[in-house]
Amino acid sequence: MKGKIILKPLLFISFLVACLMLNAQGFISKTIQHDGLTREYSIYVPASYDGNTNFPLLFNLHGGGGNIASHIGIADMSPIADTANFIVVYPQARPDPSDGNSFNWINKVPGTFDDVPFFSSLIDTIASNYQIDQNRIYACGYSLGGDMSFELACKLTSRIAAISPVARTMQANPNSFCSPVHPTGVLTILGSNDFTSPYNGITFGGIEYYLSAAATHRYWATHNNCDTTATMISVSPSVERYTWSTASGCIYVEELKVIGGGHDWPGSFGDMTIDASSEIWQFVSRYDINGLIECSTSSITKDNNIKKKFRVYPNPVKDAINISVGSEFIGNRYAITSISGQKISEGKIEKEESVVNIQDLSEGIYFMQLDENIHKSFKIIKE
Repeated sequence: MKGKIILKPLLFISFLVACLMLNAQGFISKTIQHDGLTREYSIYVPASYDGNTNFPLLFNLHGGGGNIASHIGIADMSPIADTANFIVVYPQARPDPSDGNSFNWINKVPGTFDDVPFFSSLIDTIASNYQIDQNRIYACGYSLGGDMSFELACKLTSRIAAISPVARTMQANPNSFCSPVHPTGVLTILGSNDFTSPYNGITFGGIEYYLSAAATHRYWATHNNCDTTATMISVSPSVERYTWSTASGCIYVEELKVIGGGHDWPGSFGDMTIDASSEIWQFVSRYDINGLIECSTSSITKDNNIKKKFRVYPNPVKDAINISVGSEFIGNRYAITSISGQKISEGKIEKEESVVNIQDLSEGIYFMQLDENIHKSFKIIKE
């Protein structure tokens, strides 16, 4: 049954991608020997990498039956890596003998093959050639690649800090195979009218194969000690953002629900009011292996104290951000960054009540980052 819900690549997309790859710059094709197979992967290392600084690592996984080239064509994150300073890797799935040797991360029929050890070996191989931050390794993926990112969060939990599955809910009965040992950031990007990976899950012949979106988020919210009731804001007329937070306000689970959306990678095809690639990076980059960085680097008491004495409002905002602080925060610096991590503006907090003009910014999501002595960021929605 699982094999029947994998989207095959469309011919026109494959043709387009082949043309794009002829001109691709900066991607390095490599191979690794694992379990008797020669496995391929493509790695992008931004120009800012100098070998002296540990860079985060993000795996971006193609869908069932897809390949590296086709996935880069729809989910090229190299421009984001250039500004946000991380390494992105596109691995190739192995041939599935149960499906005419098409490239699948998970067998379409029950089998013993497990690709999780491959990723562990791949991390070791990449770490032997590049300086990577072992505490900030992430995975995202489309369709069956999203399925595999759930697998990594469940079974390679000692190495994966956060994931973002696109167009995929989680396999049923997660308690039978999923054993995460640390707080894990999870962002899903799902279409409510996805007929390939249905939003309400898959049950066939009385057997549940995939959880509903609601059950998927409830599982991860519970694991991360979040309130199982989400808050929601409208990102656009077609996209709703749901967030699940801990009692201290630390967000660990988010969903971008595309109303009427299908089996898509928003921003590339399907809904164009959000960009899935940018959303993924701005989410996962906030986590390390210990959890949400801004929460794990400060005590709950300190975090609550900041919330009481530091306000950024209104949100959403049109023209100007009001900053209200306690006197002890005067003199601290702030920076406003784009969703991809690019610094837009910066300044110093000079008084307890300040106004920052952002009327020239385009509509979208931004972050106000407080200096390293505070370890706090605020998401800003510019209307």
